Amino acid sequence: MIKLIALVPLFPLLGFLMNGFFGKKISKGLSGSIASLAILASFIVSVLAFIELQGSTQKENIINIFSWINSGTLQIPFEFLYDPLSSLFLLIITGIGFLIHVYSTGYMHDDEGFSRFFTYLNLFVFFMLLLVLGNNYLITFVGWEGVGLCSYLLIGFWFKNTAYNNAAKKAFIMNRIGDLGFLLGIILIYITFGSISYTEIFDKAGSVSPATITAIALLLFVGAMGKSAQLPLYTWLPDAMAGPTPVSALIHAATMVTAGVFIVVRSNVFYSLSEVASHTVAVVGVLTALFAATIGLLQNDIKKILAYSTVSQLGLMFLGLGVGAYSSAVFHVTTHAFFKALLFLGAGSVIHAMGGEQDIRKMGGLSGKIKITFITMLLGTIAISGIPPFSGFFSKDEILAHTYEHSKILWLLGMITSMLTAFYMFRMLFIVFFGKFRGTHAQEHHLHESPTSMTFPLIVLATLSVIGGVLGLPQFWGLPNWMHHNLDEVIKIKNPSILSHETEWKLMGLAVASAASVIYFAYTLFMKHKVLPAEKESQLKPWQKVIYNKYYVDEFFDIIIRKPLDAISTVFYKFLDLQIIDGIVNGVGTAVKSIGSIVRLAQQGNIGFYIISMVMGIVFIVLLTFLVK
Repeated sequence: MIKLIALVPLFPLLGFLMNGFFGKKISKGLSGSIASLAILASFIVSVLAFIELQGSTQKENIINIFSWINSGTLQIPFEFLYDPLSSLFLLIITGIGFLIHVYSTGYMHDDEGFSRFFTYLNLFVFFMLLLVLGNNYLITFVGWEGVGLCSYLLIGFWFKNTAYNNAAKKAFIMNRIGDLGFLLGIILIYITFGSISYTEIFDKAGSVSPATITAIALLLFVGAMGKSAQLPLYTWLPDAMAGPTPVSALIHAATMVTAGVFIVVRSNVFYSLSEVASHTVAVVGVLTALFAATIGLLQNDIKKILAYSTVSQLGLMFLGLGVGAYSSAVFHVTTHAFFKALLFLGAGSVIHAMGGEQDIRKMGGLSGKIKITFITMLLGTIAISGIPPFSGFFSKDEILAHTYEHSKILWLLGMITSMLTAFYMFRMLFIVFFGKFRGTHAQEHHLHESPTSMTFPLIVLATLSVIGGVLGLPQFWGLPNWMHHNLDEVIKIKNPSILSHETEWKLMGLAVASAASVIYFAYTLFMKHKVLPAEKESQLKPWQKVIYNKYYVDEFFDIIIRKPLDAISTVFYKFLDLQIIDGIVNGVGTAVKSIGSIVRLAQQGNIGFYIISMVMGIVFIVLLTFLVK
């Protein structure tokens, strides 16, 4: 089945083509089924190939598809690399992607752009699969750009809304900044190694100068910062909530934002050889995690709370990458895919029940109205808060344990981030599902549980959020750590933990105790004392206003980037464009017109005048010919 791994991206591509050409001519049910079955087929192939890989001694498989670029010494075949890393990402992308497709058939049922939505969704999955399967940086870059394009199409899916279009453009442009760094990194890799194939360059990395390795690693990280929304290129991700909720789930859980983590893990040899690059990744990661977590404390849009949560969790993943805990970061990518997809789809179910309302201040008391949504979101909230034995506890604890070895300061910042995560997530849960209903009478009358097509994915994801931690059970429990063992072939330079079992137990106990205390504090605040978010910004304290307005980062970018560029553009338009360029073009036109008006005077309509002019012209040509001779 590994030899047929090309079928995995092929099925979504076929689904995209079928819906793209015939979507409007077929029923919604058939359109949604085609898209969903395409992803299901990819998932089945991925599972069968994964099983085969686990039983095989050959962990690195190269599947050549065709000869792609041949220009002089530049030889780039179009081939896939199927190994433990890509096999795991295939399961995440196709498995979570299939559940999101099924969910979307119910969520988007009444939308006039139903078939167009599934066309984009299939294309999105195709490019992400291309990204993780490519055996060289160029194929990965094609997928990288493809998911950027699809995010633009899906975020701005409801394109009649100007604000949604602006959000889509913001995501597209900000990712182009990161993509420039990624592209420069690929160019530097080719200049340095004479190849961009993963299987060729990593073995040579140790013979290259540390400065070059650091430059390559940092340039690749710039690309990762854009895709995975790290400081300062993070502001597009919260605005990406403009798209339909299933899009948010797909971007945040299974596709686009995990691309940055994937490329750092795939290029782990560069970061292992560069202390400067690794430390940069760790510092940016932990600062992003803490920064986004504080913003999440006072947000009132249910999707934006989850969006800032994603930025924060991605920061923790990069913290793990920066301290050399590559397999732990991938483990957190996996568990995060479970509970974040669950939370976003659960939020979509809440929004569906509320008739489109996203403000948590207008919710309340929903636990008895939408019980399946409540129970599944409760499980997802516990998982992301790091409470054992739920999946999020194991993956987050691994990252923090490795960080503790690397830097006590970074570990402390990571711990604070985890505590803030537990607080704002339970704040959301308590305000949305408990207390009195605060919406309108029409909204209360509209309340109902979502259809089976939406609740089934919630139940599956909730189950995975609960039991997903078994993938990385710590070795000191006497059980094999499958996640670490599975990625041994991918991690070129190992960084084993040297913490004693006693220290690990203390760190685990401290993490659980801190999370539990924060949850109890949230319970006291929002359940016992029934504290509600302020209705108006004027009711907030000054420090709360700063956090509520996301530290005014967007406004800051607006002042230092957008307005100066607008001013420069105005100057160039008024003087360079209008005065010089238009002046030259219009001047030439005016001159030709003036000459034409003079020459036109010769057109008198007198036949005699024309005959004399012809004779004089002939005489002039004859004289000129003799003079030239």
